[in-house]
Amino acid sequence: MAGEQPADVPGGPLRWAGDPVRVEVPATSANLGPGFDCLGLALELCDTLVGEVLPSGLEVLVEGEGADEVPLDDRHLVVRAMRALWATLGEQPPGLRLTCRNRLPHSRGLGSSSAAIVGGLVLARGLVVDGDQRVDDTELLHLANELEGHPDNVAPALLGGLVVSGQADDDVWAQRVPLDPRVAAVVLVPPHGVRTDVARGLLPAQVPHAEAAANTGRAALLVAALAGEPSLLLRGTEDFLHQRQREPAMPESWALVERLRAAGTPAVISGAGPTVLAFVVDSVPGQSAVDDLLAQAPDGWRALFQRPGGAGARVLH
Repeated sequence: MAGEQPADVPGGPLRWAGDPVRVEVPATSANLGPGFDCLGLALELCDTLVGEVLPSGLEVLVEGEGADEVPLDDRHLVVRAMRALWATLGEQPPGLRLTCRNRLPHSRGLGSSSAAIVGGLVLARGLVVDGDQRVDDTELLHLANELEGHPDNVAPALLGGLVVSGQADDDVWAQRVPLDPRVAAVVLVPPHGVRTDVARGLLPAQVPHAEAAANTGRAALLVAALAGEPSLLLRGTEDFLHQRQREPAMPESWALVERLRAAGTPAVISGAGPTVLAFVVDSVPGQSAVDDLLAQAPDGWRALFQRPGGAGARVLH
């Protein structure tokens, strides 16, 4: 077919797309308070990836967030994800040009690593003619989970919306669940990040049974609140397992969460932090909510109004 580059691949011939392929992948907020390692929400903010198969070589261009921090070779996380998918198909393209236009801040708890992994997998599939027929979303989810280590961010990055996910042994599952369209969010982003491994390293190996039971109840209530009872969000976002325990790594973030919650705002640490996510409802004008919440954040923070629950990673035509 004109415009396609053939490649002989074990298990069947692949054809590479002859034109650049563009993918958009959303930021995500995991945990949402009590939904530790099992709840995740796709946000509006997106990274854009553009890939093109070349006759040879590797070219990586990064614009925006993290441009001066990430490697520009095969160590780049998007490239690693792409090569992982192609490895399952038995062949790599002869060459690759990758352009990353990053809007997601790194190490802030907004799923930048998951976006890189999921975006890379979807882009790699898109660069293979009939890639959707060779690799479905379930296979992408399993591969993304292998690369990331847990599904709470990669699942909403792939599927969009509000997602309940989990894993056991070699199995991974994810289910998109209803999200009330009245629910919006303001993300309050600090100027400096916290590494996920540092934040996770502060968590205790065991928790009291009573706290685990209370957390389970709050997580169930949160799903119901997000589905259609926003008045329950303050109670539903109570957490007993991980946010307070991470205070030493992000004292300003935890202080902001406590301050907002004391004023009646359902606020949580986004992912492993240090970004704070506050839920608001439709009756609150977007810019007004942003201004009011940002006024309570420390100096140097920024605020973004987000309509959550949109699409997951997708090829843009």
